[in-house]
Amino acid sequence: MNKKLKITAITGSLVLFMMIAGAARLPDLYFQIKKNFTIFSEVFREVSLNYVDEVDPEKLMRKGISSMLETLDPYTVFIDEAQNQELDIITRGNYGGVGLEVGFRGDRIVVIAPMEGYPAHQKGIRTGDVIVAVNGVSVENLSAEEVQNMTLGEPSSSVSLTIERYGNDQQLEFELTRQRIDVKNVAYRGLVGSENDIGYILLSRFSQNTAEEVRNAISQLQSKNQLKGLILDLRNNPGGLLNEAVSTVDKFVEPGVKVVETRGRLSEHNSVYRTEEPAMLDKMPLVVLQNGGSASASEIVAGALQDLDRAVIIGEQSFGKGLVQVVRPLSYNTALKITTAKYYIPSGRSIQSITYTHDENNSQINKPDSARKAFQTRNGRTVYDGQGIAPDIQVAEPAPSLLETALFQNSHFFFFANQYVANHDTFQAEGVTDEMFTDFQEYLGKKNFSYETQTEQHLDEIEEHFASIDTDNGVSQGLAQIEQALEKEKQKNMQEQKDELKEILYLELVSRYRGQTGKHEASVLVDPFVKKGIEVIKNANRYRQILAINQ
Repeated sequence: MNKKLKITAITGSLVLFMMIAGAARLPDLYFQIKKNFTIFSEVFREVSLNYVDEVDPEKLMRKGISSMLETLDPYTVFIDEAQNQELDIITRGNYGGVGLEVGFRGDRIVVIAPMEGYPAHQKGIRTGDVIVAVNGVSVENLSAEEVQNMTLGEPSSSVSLTIERYGNDQQLEFELTRQRIDVKNVAYRGLVGSENDIGYILLSRFSQNTAEEVRNAISQLQSKNQLKGLILDLRNNPGGLLNEAVSTVDKFVEPGVKVVETRGRLSEHNSVYRTEEPAMLDKMPLVVLQNGGSASASEIVAGALQDLDRAVIIGEQSFGKGLVQVVRPLSYNTALKITTAKYYIPSGRSIQSITYTHDENNSQINKPDSARKAFQTRNGRTVYDGQGIAPDIQVAEPAPSLLETALFQNSHFFFFANQYVANHDTFQAEGVTDEMFTDFQEYLGKKNFSYETQTEQHLDEIEEHFASIDTDNGVSQGLAQIEQALEKEKQKNMQEQKDELKEILYLELVSRYRGQTGKHEASVLVDPFVKKGIEVIKNANRYRQILAINQ
């Protein structure tokens, strides 16, 4: 037998062996599933019927499901009927409701923002309103998510809200008719820069119709001015639909280019996604903003545009989620969201930052720098796998001071704005005046606002120590003097941070009088990320140098 025939025979034998081995493993897998499912169902039945205390079979089963899925990854989850409704919102791009975003401020559930043009906004519900009841049911012990879900329902159905509003002695009743609410993926679009010639698009998620919204936003910005560049803001965008991420990249890259590839254990989960349409902005300077809250589909967009040397990425390291989930419908309007593949962006790298061991503790292992592989962008720049998308230019979110953190934790900016709105019909200022800031300080005084520094925490420990050994030797007097000095220092901090606090307060007030659109308009003017993006776009040589574009 010649060499060629030998190789053919060996190859054929290997293929046959693999087919037989695979066929043998499949019945074994089915047997393991049947065996363990039988054991599990018997245990479940015995516990449900015979345990000494009465148990809730549904809670018991859900706990078993959750514990099983926890051995996999955080994204493989069971979705009950209520959560399925939220998933539908992402996949359909609309839902029946009144257009309200609610959340906690302090211990009360409040209106964070009514969506402009929808029933809650039209009937006069305001940011800051405290929700007391929905359809007569008190919300006192409910979560914000539960209250949000109570406002959802079929279009044309009704829901009543009982509201408390600062400055009103009596509760307000609102009867609202639900309608179809279209989810807005583009939260804001506008022109920035000294000559208003740079477009800015804030993209909050990747649900149905995201790419079309981006297309419309670009067209509208182009109609207002001749654009010299575009900033796409993906900060705190948690991701969403894979196909919408690909179609978004489509707007900036020529047809036929690979955007992302998915690879799974089964061949049916392997796919390659490419651009299809002519790019709207093929050569125009493009900047993408990201931070640690940018994940999944956001990272596909940022990573693809980086690998293709199509955009300068500015901000912080992204989250690092490179796993693909699909939703499998189950009985009783439930579903399973299950990880089926990993995705790889054009350079061939994965951005998944964590490996799950699937052992008893399901340990999470971060890939060390020494194990990260180098890849090349289209223009030959070196990029690395395993830790999300690294920005081309690092810009860090300013860390809030202890004073700012304490004011936010107690929602003082929020509730002072409520008080201000109750006493002022209009707000025309382009910033918070010194007089308004004094009013804010007086408000804090009435609320007995205080916060503890790390130094004060150490002083408390010292006081406890000397109290326990029953001695003083003048320590108490010395500590009292230090506390007085620290109190003066905190008052000094209030003045030193006055500009930053006034800026936060201004944005809170603007949201009351001009809505979320007005707040976005005001915030981009002082945003350090946006300022850096404008700077890079305006400096053509630096832009080309970062992307290794030939002059």
